[in-house]
Amino acid sequence: MINFQFLLTSLEGGIFTITINRPDKLNALNRGVIDELDAAFDLVHDNDEIRGVIITGAGAKAFVAGADITEFISFTPEQAREMSANGHRVFNKIEAAPKPVIAAVNGFALGGGCELAMCCHMRIAGENAMFGQPEINLGLIPGYGGTQRLLRYIGRAKGIELLLTADFVNANDAHQLGLVNHVTSREEMIPKCQSILNKIISKSPLVIDQIIACANSYYNKQEDGFELEIDEFTKCIATEDFKEGTAAFLEKRVAKFTGK
Repeated sequence: MINFQFLLTSLEGGIFTITINRPDKLNALNRGVIDELDAAFDLVHDNDEIRGVIITGAGAKAFVAGADITEFISFTPEQAREMSANGHRVFNKIEAAPKPVIAAVNGFALGGGCELAMCCHMRIAGENAMFGQPEINLGLIPGYGGTQRLLRYIGRAKGIELLLTADFVNANDAHQLGLVNHVTSREEMIPKCQSILNKIISKSPLVIDQIIACANSYYNKQEDGFELEIDEFTKCIATEDFKEGTAAFLEKRVAKFTGK
């Protein structure tokens, strides 16, 4: 494993936990955090021991309270474009990860923090979680995909309202809007993530990857998700995991998938 400066990582039982560790800055995203998330998700892609991922923030106050404003307050337009494009690239990599990624959101998930949570495949919110895209208060728009992903999850009308008013949404309201999957106590947040991932990683790793790819294609205007589903379904038939899954079903036993 890599020794990171801004991330704490652990791998246990196939679950790779990434903790953004800048609690004195409310885990604000600076270039170093983005670069380390980029490297961490190279590990997620390449390490077969990693079957699922949890992303969370250190401390009780924040998941990620936004981007580190002090880092870009004096940027030129060219530097701003590079920063936004790089953030999009890394968050797209997280969204396209072939293994399930869950955001465990404690405290504030604002601006870039909300955008980071939204690029994960699922979100589990502690009762103290608060979500929002308050960039308009700074004379900015979201720069890491917030204008797109927020509307995907909660719809156009409510999404535009939150983007234009900078209002925050608490955990229960976020759940009602469809932004988060479950709300738990802060103490139960990580165990809930682990429980979901343990259920998922008992399945075929090949099929997990295929389902994530097909689900992501729903939002890709350059890709026909229905055709991709046909292609991926066809590939499944030739795998050992399909043979094992069907045999286990007929023999009334638990399948043992190998990813082949």
